[in-house]
Amino acid sequence: MSLAQTIQTAWNNQKKWLIILRPLSWLYRFAFLMNKAMYTHKLKKIYTAPIPVMVIGNITVGGSGKTPLLIQLVKYLQSRGLSVGIISRGYGGVGPFPALVHKESSPEIIGDEPALIVQSTGVAMAVGPNRQSSIELLLQNYSLDLIISDDGLQHWALDRQIEWIVLDQNRGLGNEKLLPEGYLREPKSRLQNSSVIVHSKQPQSLLNMHLQVGKPYLLRSDNLSNQFDSKQSYHAVVGIGFPQRFYQTLQNLGIEQFQAHEFPDHHEYKLSDLSFQNENAIITTEKDAVKLKEILIQHPEFNIPIWVVPVEAVLSSDCYDLLEQQLQQVGIYLS
Repeated sequence: MSLAQTIQTAWNNQKKWLIILRPLSWLYRFAFLMNKAMYTHKLKKIYTAPIPVMVIGNITVGGSGKTPLLIQLVKYLQSRGLSVGIISRGYGGVGPFPALVHKESSPEIIGDEPALIVQSTGVAMAVGPNRQSSIELLLQNYSLDLIISDDGLQHWALDRQIEWIVLDQNRGLGNEKLLPEGYLREPKSRLQNSSVIVHSKQPQSLLNMHLQVGKPYLLRSDNLSNQFDSKQSYHAVVGIGFPQRFYQTLQNLGIEQFQAHEFPDHHEYKLSDLSFQNENAIITTEKDAVKLKEILIQHPEFNIPIWVVPVEAVLSSDCYDLLEQQLQQVGIYLS
């Protein structure tokens, strides 16, 4: 197990030994507050885009359900006649950046999450570490009404008019410590200054969402049975920030027999990662599937079935009401 995975597991289990990392957390806090202050006092330049910007992010490291929420929002805004563009850091991608993302784009180049977002929505999207360059690239190629930044909550160099923070109620804030003692990117007081969307099936907030699980489908269906059987044994291949949520999803599907194979978030899969002692079928997330699909293309001889579990974010009506109000405040009216 890698160091990153060891720390991730310790965060999730709130291990007591994490206290030895507290001095590093103090350094992180100092650097974070100094950097933020430099932007607040205009000692560093802040870029303001010519159209409104909405940031969707989180204050925790690891999965919170942000990507499914983003996909659902894009579909909703598209259905209401809005021309939306997305920018993202492109984690896991090698560039060159900034780069436009198309449905045919390789996740190795632009990152797994951007590939999934564009394949799911067809939205105009650009990726790269420099958000200003990504926005300028989008506006050179598309006529847009709104830019949504996928993550970038702590990217103070980008001005924004709307902020949504996704908070997984089941995972919570852990030990409420900053990195690396805990998995907080910012102090929890940050939640008081933005719109917080609580991810939970039993939320304690009107602004909430949950993930609705769809019927698993085969990543490649040629010459394979299309009938999914939850009673079979599976290899659960997962490379996301909070894999425990995926295991819970499998159990909700009635899958009790699976062997977990965890990889780091944004893992670059190789064929050897899918080589196991038996030929039980593989089951994975949609985010991982965009990379596993590349392996199937490169190795057509690989014939072990790979099942993909789709999820869709279901937002409360209050989320949509809030979104419409916030858009109106920046001069955007939905049709």
